[in-house]
Amino acid sequence: MQKVITDDLDALLDVLPPHIRQPLCHQEDISQLLEVVMDLGRPPKARFPQREVILGPEEVSEPDIEYVTARIGSFGDDNRAGIERTLHRISAIRNRQGRIVGVTLRVGRAVFGTIRVIQDLIESGKSVMLLGRPGVGKTTMLREVARVLADDLKKRVIIVDTSNEIAGDGDIPHPAIGHARRMQVSTPTRQHAVMIEAVENHMPEVIVIDEIGTELEAQAARTIAERGVQLVGTAHGNTLENLIMNPTLSDLVGGIQSVTLGDEEAKRRGTQKSILERTSPPTFDIVVEIQDRDKVVIHPDVGEAVDALLRGQLLATETRWLDETGEVRIERTAPVATVRKAGKDRPLAGETGPHRLFLFGVNRGRFEQVMKEMELDMPIVDEPSEATLFVTSKQHYRRKPQKVRAAEAADLPIYVLRSNTPSQIRQFLGGISGVHTGGEAEKKDSLKSALAEAMEAAELVRSGNEEAVELSPQSAYIRRLQHLIAERNALLSKSFGQEPERRVRIFKE
Repeated sequence: MQKVITDDLDALLDVLPPHIRQPLCHQEDISQLLEVVMDLGRPPKARFPQREVILGPEEVSEPDIEYVTARIGSFGDDNRAGIERTLHRISAIRNRQGRIVGVTLRVGRAVFGTIRVIQDLIESGKSVMLLGRPGVGKTTMLREVARVLADDLKKRVIIVDTSNEIAGDGDIPHPAIGHARRMQVSTPTRQHAVMIEAVENHMPEVIVIDEIGTELEAQAARTIAERGVQLVGTAHGNTLENLIMNPTLSDLVGGIQSVTLGDEEAKRRGTQKSILERTSPPTFDIVVEIQDRDKVVIHPDVGEAVDALLRGQLLATETRWLDETGEVRIERTAPVATVRKAGKDRPLAGETGPHRLFLFGVNRGRFEQVMKEMELDMPIVDEPSEATLFVTSKQHYRRKPQKVRAAEAADLPIYVLRSNTPSQIRQFLGGISGVHTGGEAEKKDSLKSALAEAMEAAELVRSGNEEAVELSPQSAYIRRLQHLIAERNALLSKSFGQEPERRVRIFKE
């Protein structure tokens, strides 16, 4: 399925001190080596896909680190260096005085076949963003993308190679990129400028860029895409939602803005007056989330995917992987709703018949109104013994009154609402019923759910139905958006609590 062209492993082993190199060479699975870690005053380690190995009891000394640094290229502003004509990357850790006290030597490999699962997307001419955790193979895939586009499709491809990680160290690019051209970047702060320079000076049809991480780089990417050049790149983040919630990079997928609708338009849409919308067309047409080296999750239309997330809709994702015979398999999946029982999540798949709800410490009128809007026939009962679900608020659950303790003793599933708002109620009812609400918050812990909760809380406080509403714990970025929603509604807000439970309270003066 995959064929390693070269990993130039001998070149990496040659820069290691002999007492570290010898035990490493005796490892049976050395061909699977990921990286070697050398920290001053600690034993050296080798990392493999499923294990770590201590390479002897002797601690790393200053001469050991000097032995390595003397045999590699010079370190750039990003504290990365390489070995000429190879794909290996050496990263330095420095002390306050700038002296190197640790190095990580990562093995770089050129591999054929890494883009088979997405080759049709790359050949479509659309701009593609690759996401995934460190070490999952994003750069390896980018390298193969450049080769396929340049050699197989005969396109003019330029790689903007900030750390020489895609095409290797030295002035001559590694053969793994085929006939693609490479532009080196003198310092990471100039990456955005080199991206623009590549378009203006060299007439590329495709630009390949690794690790878009700043606002200037995001703006440069948009400029390139608007000129009709295909972009293939990576960015910091594992999922599409990570990009949406990243204020620096959200422009890559269109950005978000808060919009206040008129009464008639809000009624027509069936939404709150304050909603979130995508600001502009996305820079990248397709987002590929790399879960494993042979398995990806694809969002084939980023604009539609972002709109769905902002509306709170559950996304049906396309998963692709290579099977044992090397064939590409495709499966379309959707998230499974969950219910909280005594503080733990339990899948609801397989539940039959409508639930009977016992409400304790939550607003029955709001439940009935939301069920009416969602066209649900779900009885609310007067006794816990008649219920299949016990629904209460976080405040009541923490106090553990007699009815909560009795429900736990009877093994009755308990769902704890984080806040007594229509958004949380709608999310809960959508989860247990499987009913999509056509634009209302429904996906658990999604950005839209958090902001819809803030919007509805603001309306409750502004209308006088609640003196104050405490929102669910969120990240710092989402809390800033929630504070903005409170400000737009002429209300006060305050963050309190400790991470990761820090949250926003919205109230009047």
